[in-house]
Amino acid sequence: MIRRLLHTIRKSYEPKALVLMYHRVAELETDVWRLAVRPQHFEEQLQVLRSNWNVVPLPELVLDMTQGRLRRNSIALTFDDGYLDNYAVAKPLLEKYNIPATFFICSGNIGSHAEFWWDELEHLILSTEELPHNLDIRINQELISFELGKEQHLTEDLRQKHQQWKAFVQEPPTLRCALYLKLWEQLKPLPSHLQHQYLQQIKVWAGAPGHARPAYQSMSLEQLQDLARNSLFDIGAHTVSHPDLASLSPEAQRQELVKSKSFLEEAISREVTLLAYPYGSCNPETVRLAAEAGFHAAVTTQDCLVHPTSAKYKLGRFLVDDWSGKRLDACLKSWLTINANAHAHLAA
Repeated sequence: MIRRLLHTIRKSYEPKALVLMYHRVAELETDVWRLAVRPQHFEEQLQVLRSNWNVVPLPELVLDMTQGRLRRNSIALTFDDGYLDNYAVAKPLLEKYNIPATFFICSGNIGSHAEFWWDELEHLILSTEELPHNLDIRINQELISFELGKEQHLTEDLRQKHQQWKAFVQEPPTLRCALYLKLWEQLKPLPSHLQHQYLQQIKVWAGAPGHARPAYQSMSLEQLQDLARNSLFDIGAHTVSHPDLASLSPEAQRQELVKSKSFLEEAISREVTLLAYPYGSCNPETVRLAAEAGFHAAVTTQDCLVHPTSAKYKLGRFLVDDWSGKRLDACLKSWLTINANAHAHLAA
């Protein structure tokens, strides 16, 4: 009993760190996955981080952890996907406050005008002014038959509900939201070529022109290279096509990891040692393949702290919402306290 108590006490006082997960710095018409922080809030957050916290580069945090010298309450910033606003909006603000960050890049979208499939689907279902009365589509052997009824026409009331809805945090408030979530769940585990094949069918059904929106595009190769030239920033891999890795075969997973790493290393003339699993999805095979591919560590989307004994290929991160700087500061303090106590309790 005493030994367990001492172990719990020791765990509660061991150094702990936090990795923050961002995706976009932008103001979006809808944001069901909480991917965006508005620029004014992002600047407030950077001011708080600069004044009150010890922000370090993620590679440094990982090295400290693996060498047994993790610094208490260290915080690292990360960005997923490689959206253009990371370069156009986040980069200048990070430089202004001299705050380091790691950018996890989907290599397949670099230099492309194409939107990510989830953005395009969200726009088609939640923002198209007029949709057909019903949808019948077979995705991966499952028939989806859905009637929109009066929601064929996008009213101002529907638009406001779509702007406020957060998927998996709240129940779908409209039929359109329910349809979007159903289609997203069916498309997510598929390889990218099938995702785009079915998305094309949905675009034809919706009668949408399919023009890519500039605000939803990824960085160009030149912008990625310019980003990488700044010593404040590190580039990590986020696969080629952003698949649900655990749903793929081992060989398909390996291709996604190896090809993204090779592309990025050639693009920036630097070794790429960090990986972020899309959707946080991984299995033991993914972890093994990540190590074999030459990654030194990998991050998930699970909201847990980094401890000296954390598994370096399954490091947790906390999603940052569109909060004021004051709200972020309160969340950081809460996460560090609650998670430390939970870790100590579980260890006991």
